[in-house]
Amino acid sequence: MGHGEAVHALLDRDLQGADGGRAPGLLRIHGRISKVSKLANRNGTPLGRLFLKGALALAAAGLATGSLASGAAAQTGFSEGYKFLESVKKKEGEEVEQAIMTSPLIVNSKDVTSGETALHIVVQRRDITWLRYLVQKGAEPNLADDHGRTPLQQAVNLGWRDGAIYLIENGARTNDSNDAGETPLISAVHRRDTELMKALLKAGADPSRTDNSGRSARDYAELNGKDSYLVKVIDQNVTEGASKNSKPVYGPTF
Repeated sequence: MGHGEAVHALLDRDLQGADGGRAPGLLRIHGRISKVSKLANRNGTPLGRLFLKGALALAAAGLATGSLASGAAAQTGFSEGYKFLESVKKKEGEEVEQAIMTSPLIVNSKDVTSGETALHIVVQRRDITWLRYLVQKGAEPNLADDHGRTPLQQAVNLGWRDGAIYLIENGARTNDSNDAGETPLISAVHRRDTELMKALLKAGADPSRTDNSGRSARDYAELNGKDSYLVKVIDQNVTEGASKNSKPVYGPTF
């Protein structure tokens, strides 16, 4: 058997799955390449070994690419949740309505790569019409993405007051924090957005809750002076007992 035939015979066996489809694992690929390499070193001429080296590299690259591509397609290509989120992105009202009628729980589908929900999508484009529609259809306002960001946190980060207030009025928790421990109120203080600060505080946001660095919304407000306007907004609008409703945050405190 020639060098080319050896490569073909040993690798082609793993290109074909039990049903004739292409479904080899990368570990099996590695094993086959090792066997062919040993065969070349034992029986081949220098020129033949050079040929085999190139052939094996091409074969491995092709197999790995095919395996990764098929895996990606299986994850995101045809799932109902994926198609629903794509329809939300494209503002395809009829498709979204039909999907929710068929499966009401689909409204809370998450993107497999980012953890974003339909609410994250419409908040990002500041679309109050779609935001109201999805919430009315049962979209959960407290589902976070893979970075711990809720739609409310996202709306505050964008400075989108209408969206943030609507979410607050429809059950969005004001003390949930992202992966950095940052609450919506801390984000509002960073932005010096006093209107959002007032709305969050009146809804129970805790100005004493700290982020992962150990600083709270009040601490950040006091960086401008203990008598700054941001501090006054907190003092005038904080809800009594807000700190009792917040979750503990682990990290240094001052």
